Amino acid sequence: MNWLESIGRVVIHGLSQMGSATLLVWQTIKQLKMINLWHVFQQMAHLGVDSLPIISLTLLFAGAVMTLQITDVLITYGAQSTVGGLMAVAMGRELGPILVGVVLAGRVGAAITAEIGTMKVTEQIDALRVMAVDPVGYLVVPRVVACIIMVPILAFYGVVIGIAGGYFVATAIKGLAPSTYLDSIQMFSTISDFTLGLLKSSVFGAVIALVGAYKGMETKMGAEAVGFSTTSSVVTSIILVFVLNYILSTLLY
Repeated sequence: MNWLESIGRVVIHGLSQMGSATLLVWQTIKQLKMINLWHVFQQMAHLGVDSLPIISLTLLFAGAVMTLQITDVLITYGAQSTVGGLMAVAMGRELGPILVGVVLAGRVGAAITAEIGTMKVTEQIDALRVMAVDPVGYLVVPRVVACIIMVPILAFYGVVIGIAGGYFVATAIKGLAPSTYLDSIQMFSTISDFTLGLLKSSVFGAVIALVGAYKGMETKMGAEAVGFSTTSSVVTSIILVFVLNYILSTLLY
């Protein structure tokens, strides 16, 4: 019977977490009408602008190494005129949103969980409730809205940087004519390749912020609990980014 009890505990714990997460999402939606724009702008600067350096490096080298691998193969089959288009489509649809989502899950998701988790451990969230301030409206909503706005912007920026990295490798290292690379982008990519990728990024941003906030709000007492919640937040967010990417790609393309 011990194994049945173990299964039961896991199921009950999972259902409890799903219920708590759903309740947080609902409370966040209800609080959107009382949003504090100043707090949103602060979070946009903190969570978004400060992420530019790491996104620049990640996408630049991702675009460069992808071009490095595919250019020789395409040249072998006489398809060098498709290098730029392939890079643009891959970056706009998949690589840009996914890589930015993963990077921000590690940086932004962890930061949100650590901040809110520390406030939970030091009883600052209880103090907000005593002062009749809703923690969800004060802490969660500005971060969620900021991520929904900033993640697509960062994803678009990352896509441009990735394509630029591919351009450098294709022209400076592989000897492809600049006009061939640029004409290929115009020929094979469409606006929808980028807009749908940005739509996916908005979903990723909302999920990263909500998971980070949920893990922070559910942090137990103790310093170790903050570290555990932060790790759990990053892992959960990255998994959800990949799962949602598959679902959204199936529905959108």
